[in-house]
Amino acid sequence: MNLTSFFSHAKSLAKLAYPILIAQLIQNLMGFADIVMAGRVSATDMAAVAVANSIWLPVILTVYGLIMALAVIVSQLAGAKNYLAISEQTYQTAWIALTLGISLIGLYYLIAPIIAPTVELEGNLKPLLFDYLRYIVWGAPGYCLYLVLRNYSEGLSYTKPTMVISIIGLLVNIPANYIFIYGEFGAPALGGAGCGIATAIVYWAMFIGMLIYTFSSKILKQAPLFDKFYWPNWSKIKNIITLGVPIALSLLFEVSLFAVVAILLVPFGAETVASHQIALNFSSLIFMVPLSLAMATTIKIGNAIGNNDNQKAKDYTVHSIVLGLLLAVFTAIITLIFRVPIVSIYTTELPVIELAANILLLATLYQFSDTVQVVSAGALRGYKDTKSILYITFVSYWLVGLTIGLILGITNWVVPKMGPYGFWIGFIVGLSTAAVLLAWRLNVIQKRLALKTSN
Repeated sequence: MNLTSFFSHAKSLAKLAYPILIAQLIQNLMGFADIVMAGRVSATDMAAVAVANSIWLPVILTVYGLIMALAVIVSQLAGAKNYLAISEQTYQTAWIALTLGISLIGLYYLIAPIIAPTVELEGNLKPLLFDYLRYIVWGAPGYCLYLVLRNYSEGLSYTKPTMVISIIGLLVNIPANYIFIYGEFGAPALGGAGCGIATAIVYWAMFIGMLIYTFSSKILKQAPLFDKFYWPNWSKIKNIITLGVPIALSLLFEVSLFAVVAILLVPFGAETVASHQIALNFSSLIFMVPLSLAMATTIKIGNAIGNNDNQKAKDYTVHSIVLGLLLAVFTAIITLIFRVPIVSIYTTELPVIELAANILLLATLYQFSDTVQVVSAGALRGYKDTKSILYITFVSYWLVGLTIGLILGITNWVVPKMGPYGFWIGFIVGLSTAAVLLAWRLNVIQKRLALKTSN
């Protein structure tokens, strides 16, 4: 590997990735603020926000995955200097996003009256849960449209707006929570449900902020969005959906896997579930590092492919994985050394601290395979090879990872049942399987392109 080329590409990737990383961390900080501020009202309010988020996040992340297709499309078009097509593709994605956002509102009001009577939750938890969801869905169209503008900007290799708008979102989120949770300035005191209104306001604020940014940015005028209006084009919309649905389902497979494992651990007791959730929450924060790098990798490879520079795309693939593994060494060492103090931030219960700290030992291994699989998936998105990601992640997470987790975690077939350790070993095996298969698929795609170019 050429070190000069590696350092040059690493610097370029870091420049793209760090604003995305900051934005992702701020998004997590918003969720943390919601739970803390709701918890000051009561444990029930905090629980309502946590449960509502566990329902809402998989839904909105699935939509997010679909809209991510735009960054792939824009990066390739930008590489080909086809800036006029970027505007039309962005409008077509916006029609998809608007439809999905409005559909989420309709879906809630269609399903909630049917489901609500069948849900049995203690005390005030049920009304708080459904009120939260009833409020937050009204922010869905705004958030979906924000994602369109975000992916348009990121596809043009301009990621700083993502960071700036996320900071604005956080600055709106905290006072909005304060007003609607506690009933300040004449607003009703809604408790944890008030976080739903606050988040909906944040979604619209982020969209409006991004719209203003896009309109006024000189850099983004290379692919102007406001010179011409485009009505829906069903052929182009179909192509975007074909590219985006596998990305969306891949995200859903990953998010839902962790949710299912949390449910399967319930019979082991509250301490086990709490330990698992702590380890998972911290691992999710660490995951923001390779995820941000993967998003930058998608943009760089898409740009290179659009410019018909297959060698540059191949170099970025290798250098991204190497950079990701170097970062994983750093985060794994931090996890290993500071795992007890980290867990102690979440809880003061000694049995939970001990179990969660032990699980984080496994999480140090988890980080390496997780890095390779997520960066490889990002690279494949840059090549517009999204269906393979769908198939590989489904097989790796659900057929391999979950199966091994079930065998080791809740049966005595191989060893005495290991509880959470068994499931985390399943995560490691599943992610390692995904890493190997995705890297293999990358090699296939690159050889195919090289053969095509030589002919």
